[in-house]
Amino acid sequence: MPAPASTNRHRRWERLGLAGLVLAVVTAGVLLVVAPADSADTDRTTRTELQSLVDRWADAVRRADRDALASVIDPAATALLESETLRAESLRAVPLADFGYEMGPEPDLDVPTTLTAAFGADPVRAHIVYLRYAVDGVDEEPTRRPVTALFVERSGGWLLADDAPVIPGAVTWRGPWDHGPLHVAEVATSGGRSLVIGPTDRRDLIEATATELDSAVDAVSEVWGEEWSRRALVVATGSREEFTHQVGTRHDGEEIAAVAVSDAVRPGTDTATGQRIVFAPDAGERLTRQGLRALLRHEMVHIATRTETVDGSPLWVLEGYADYIGYRGTGTDPAGGVTANDLRRIAPTLVQDSLRNGLPRALPDDAEFTAGQGARSAYEKAWSVAAFTAEEFGVDSLTSLYRALSTGPAEPDEVDDALREVVGLGTGDYVGRWGDWVSERLTVG
Repeated sequence: MPAPASTNRHRRWERLGLAGLVLAVVTAGVLLVVAPADSADTDRTTRTELQSLVDRWADAVRRADRDALASVIDPAATALLESETLRAESLRAVPLADFGYEMGPEPDLDVPTTLTAAFGADPVRAHIVYLRYAVDGVDEEPTRRPVTALFVERSGGWLLADDAPVIPGAVTWRGPWDHGPLHVAEVATSGGRSLVIGPTDRRDLIEATATELDSAVDAVSEVWGEEWSRRALVVATGSREEFTHQVGTRHDGEEIAAVAVSDAVRPGTDTATGQRIVFAPDAGERLTRQGLRALLRHEMVHIATRTETVDGSPLWVLEGYADYIGYRGTGTDPAGGVTANDLRRIAPTLVQDSLRNGLPRALPDDAEFTAGQGARSAYEKAWSVAAFTAEEFGVDSLTSLYRALSTGPAEPDEVDDALREVVGLGTGDYVGRWGDWVSERLTVG
């Protein structure tokens, strides 16, 4: 159960900077930076021509028109034509509100002579272009993903030669439709249309997830409130490569079953673009039905809270809150409390640690939320802290504590102040009461 996508954590393509071709001239001891006029005009003209080309490329993909694709792809790039044709066919299963390519502001990339030699004397350029797309009914605004495009100028104009050339600085994002035919399940949730998509061989997981989606949205709204989109796009992946394409290199699907991702939230806005819940390729084999329900609700919390969660906020708050909602209502106490059996089922590592080494003496540190057994213990502690808070002080107080401590990194005195403000206890007393709550359940049964 990973942390929510960071507000300030950017993938490489979010850090690509705007640069220009400049000529430095030193005159009378003054450094002047000017752009060569002829070169700049030529570059603008070329970019205009390339933008027209990628517009036609996007239109051909969206219409799944092989002839139109052939008209924008270099005749020598037969493999590219085949892959684009298959991609376009897969994309037809996804309802799109927008799909296009935009020339990026970055300067063209250096193309090695070993690559340009294949095109003879014809000019070759490589650029970062951005795939702009929005899923109809799900995305309020489009998201953008980088694609490195290699262009060659033939006698009839510019053509596309590659969409993932192996050159320095190249980066190409691949969508679910780039990995083969898709199965799509549509679900009506309280915020509108939600979708679960993935490879056709993940149909069982897709359909099982679809049946849980509406109740997951409602479960989150019941605790967090309804001021969020209340819909989602869930992606099931078929390989570790595909999983990494969707979530970035920070996760490979080995240690986690799912992760919620999004673009960086623009300051001053209340909309997060590109929000997705992405399942690892073996999630269907790992998860029981109850596990799927809890995990989906957990990740849905990260979707709901995304615009109000700042990078660096204490993970025991973020992950504990998500896990609390994930497991809420699955216990054996009709009144909704956590029983001894619930504690053993949901937090077995915490139980073992407490019996062997004594009750927890501190809130889990962010460093504990790493891969392996240590992370398991940290997540279980975080869940139990949240469950204790909800049971002893009320669910509304738990949400208030989340809002108070999800605004960024918090020093110990700031955590103490927030706890005193929300539950009336300083950190020491709060941890002590949490330990007593755990102890009461360890001595039963």
